[in-house]
Amino acid sequence: MKKTYTIDVDCANCAAKMEDAANKVDGVKAASVNFMALKMKVEFEDGVEPNDVMKNVLADCRKVEPDCEIFFE
Repeated sequence: MKKTYTIDVDCANCAAKMEDAANKVDGVKAASVNFMALKMKVEFEDGVEPNDVMKNVLADCRKVEPDCEIFFE
């Protein structure tokens, strides 16, 4: 399953850090961040609940960029 989320991040470097963090979360098959569009595309592993995974993605992204936001609920 693939989903696109709106994000709020201040700079392209921070967006790249968010992408790296998202790709390391269990349940994420692939994630990409487009800083110019302020979007994050996430492909999930089979059988996972996207909102549960996205809570972990947001938590890990905030470890590298505390001011970031991902709108998924």
